[in-house]
This record gives sequence, C-alpha cells and structure tokens, in this order.
Amino acid sequence: MSETHHDAELNFAGKMGYVDYLGLDRVLTAQHPLSDAHDELLFIIQHQTSELWMKLAVHELESARDAILSGALPEAFKLLSRVARILEQLNGAWDVLRTMTPSDYTTFRDALGQSSGFQSWQYRAIEYLCGNRTAATLGPHRHRAETLARLETILAAPSIYDAALVRLHAAGLLGDPARDWRAAHVSDEAVVAAWAAVYRDPAAHWPLYELAEKLVDLEDYFRRWRFNHVTTVERVIGLKRGTGGTAGVSYLRRMLEVELFPELWAVRTRL
Repeated sequence: MSETHHDAELNFAGKMGYVDYLGLDRVLTAQHPLSDAHDELLFIIQHQTSELWMKLAVHELESARDAILSGALPEAFKLLSRVARILEQLNGAWDVLRTMTPSDYTTFRDALGQSSGFQSWQYRAIEYLCGNRTAATLGPHRHRAETLARLETILAAPSIYDAALVRLHAAGLLGDPARDWRAAHVSDEAVVAAWAAVYRDPAAHWPLYELAEKLVDLEDYFRRWRFNHVTTVERVIGLKRGTGGTAGVSYLRRMLEVELFPELWAVRTRL
C-alpha cells in the first residue's frame, strides 16, 4: 500500500516524480565553477537561467511568426505577449547579477577564458527572429555545425516583422514585401505610410493595429533588456574590453541604437 499524507502521494519508487519530469538531476548538476570564488555560482546560474528563458522565447517567436504569416493573429498576440513577459524575467535577472561588485567579479573573471554572452546563439536567434539580421554575427557559431544550421534556417525564413509586412500587403496597404530574408530590414517610407493608415483608422484595421502595438510592446521590453545589460556590465567591469573580445560597454551602447521595427517608431512622429 502506498504511503499518503493528506491525500498527497509520498512513495515515488518506480513512478514519474517532480525530479524525474523536470530532469533536475541534470539541471542542478550543470553548474561547474572553475574557481573557488563565491560569486562564480551566481554568475553561472544567472546565465544558465537566462538561456532557458531564451530557449522559450525562440520557441514562442517562431510560433508567432508562423501564426502571423498564416493570418492567425489572435494566436500570435498571445505568443508575443508571452515573449514580452519572458523579456521581463530576463530583465529581472540583471537585478540579481548587479549584487556582484567589481571586486567580486575579478576573483573569477580569468576563469571565463574567452567565453562571452556575445557567443550566445539563442540571443542571436532572438535577434534574427525579430529582424536584426547581420550575416557577420554568424561568425562565433561557425565551429558548431548544428548551431550554425539552426541559425541559417532562421535566416532563410521571414522575421516576425517581415511576417507583419506580409499582413499589411494582404490588407492592400503595402506592396509585395518579398525580399532576401537574410538581409537586414531597411526602413521604408512605404511601410511608414502603411502603418500610418492603420493608426489613423484603428477601427477599420483593428487586427493590424493590435499587431503593431504587440510588436512595439515587444521591442520596448527588448530595449529595456539591452539597457539593463549595458548598465550591469558598466557597473561591474567599467569600460574594460569584454572577455569575448568585444569593446564591452561601448559595443553594448551601440546596440542600444538598433531599432527592430523602425517604421513603427517613425509613424508616431507622423500622426
């Protein structure tokens, strides 16, 4: 007879339990500090949990893109809202990491070698899915064939913003947006005009109006994530170069200027 306490199962011998379902034996033993520094565990866990959230973000963004392309906008709205909340979680992670001081970081920084967040292929996937596409950023991933193939597949398909422009075309507000999907999107006055038509008469274009606002909300959270990243890095290492060879804070500041959905921001000035 199984042992119970207030109807809760207590005997899990040979059964699927919490630890088994979540693979916690692997997850909780995946932290391998390379020094004796106290804060290295914080550093590892912060980045590992961020990668888990990014894995979910990539999953949701790909599904949102496909939903937009097929015209299933209500489904896309739910997915895009979820991604924005994921980005909020990622932002919260910087708050924890900022409890690490420059003195704390120097006790284990050398152990990192050349590892850097710049090498995160899932972050790259999020950028590509949102439309920030630069073939040169494939470089850090070329030594991993499976990862490179995954990123190449994302680049070969429309971004979520390309998918939104397909919907503008379907509504008769924009010409055919087909292009080389691998190339970066270039701001287009015709796209600004199309979004302006949507914003000037929301009632007539409500699904597109809501899509536009979901995308702006997504980029809003993405910008906060980038800003918190650069602020945290400057707080911990100042203006030193990054471990991966980037210029550190100056590089991250340049990334703050990147607009994922430029016409959706430009249209606000035109209304």
